[in-house]
Amino acid sequence: MGKVYRHRPAAPDEYLGWVDPEDGKVYRRHLGPDEYLGRVELDSGRVYSHRPGPDEYLGHVGLENGEVYSHRFGPDRYVAEVRPDGRVYRHKPVSPDQYLGKVEGMHSLAEGGAAFFLLLLPLIAGLEIE
Repeated sequence: MGKVYRHRPAAPDEYLGWVDPEDGKVYRRHLGPDEYLGRVELDSGRVYSHRPGPDEYLGHVGLENGEVYSHRFGPDRYVAEVRPDGRVYRHKPVSPDQYLGKVEGMHSLAEGGAAFFLLLLPLIAGLEIE
């Protein structure tokens, strides 16, 4: 199981949730049952957000290099990088990339891409509901 942590400067990292290495499903930590957020196809790196009806395609991660691309009309946009040690960095043009957190026990770069889209990105975009 890939445990996802958000980096917090000068404080312990915050545990957000986990990625199942068997089927690529992503869960957010909750009191009681964890919340299912979406999935990653482990063989292709394509990430989907769970919603009523068909799941929404968010983007993909390169399984050979860890580059994460966000889906949009036209060419996909490079938004992040997942490193083999589990560290996740958000791409920032014309400045150093921002370290967001890590995936401990990661079996595939696909797990890191799913952690970025479904657990880390909503936090930095201000979309988390507590």
